[in-house]
Amino acid sequence: MAMAVRASYEAGVGVMATKVGMMTYFDPETGKPVPVTVVGFREGGNVVTQVKTAATDGYDAVQVGYHGVREDKLTRPELGHLGKAGAPPLRHLQEFRLTAVDAFEPGQPLDFADLFKEGDLIDVSGNSIGKGFQGGIKRHNFKRGLMTHGSKSHRQLGSIGAGTTPGRVYKGKKMPGRMGGTKTKIRKLKIVKIDNNLRVLMIKGAVPGKPGNLLRITPAKIVGKNIPKN
Repeated sequence: MAMAVRASYEAGVGVMATKVGMMTYFDPETGKPVPVTVVGFREGGNVVTQVKTAATDGYDAVQVGYHGVREDKLTRPELGHLGKAGAPPLRHLQEFRLTAVDAFEPGQPLDFADLFKEGDLIDVSGNSIGKGFQGGIKRHNFKRGLMTHGSKSHRQLGSIGAGTTPGRVYKGKKMPGRMGGTKTKIRKLKIVKIDNNLRVLMIKGAVPGKPGNLLRITPAKIVGKNIPKN
């Protein structure tokens, strides 16, 4: 029985990067301040480590490695996999599922400046900042009760369901719990500037995570334009 792989297509091959921090960028044409996130690339860059095809793997995808490290930081199977592709020791591996992979080969370096240009729209995903166990007001933007003396309902959750029917709490009920620390994607962010000398790029707005966080950057997906409708 053939295995069916279900995953969303990317609008194009992407890269991995590292969040540096946020700053204010002044538009040279208008002089207006623009809040931007500075994103950099660690030593080793992005390298194609494997090309998957429908004939061999059941789907078309490009596996990319990022962040060069010493050999003793990886296991022997990892070193063997990367050595087979002619790639240096890399810490992170991610796949980008594409409709066609003919233009890629193992060991091929991916330069951000060749894939994107200033003004392009991109999708950025990464792990959001973990905030620990939080209440309903902070986690789900619930309204608080009266803060007057004797209210007895200041920041409490309140009723979570009827007693007799259904006699239980429905699954998925918005309640206090762990907040943050999950994979988050922010779509259609604009590239404000690419600095090839410093090997950084500036993205308008905020991206997930704190400085030093691993980011996945891909072309913004527009259904019917750069990805199929089905």
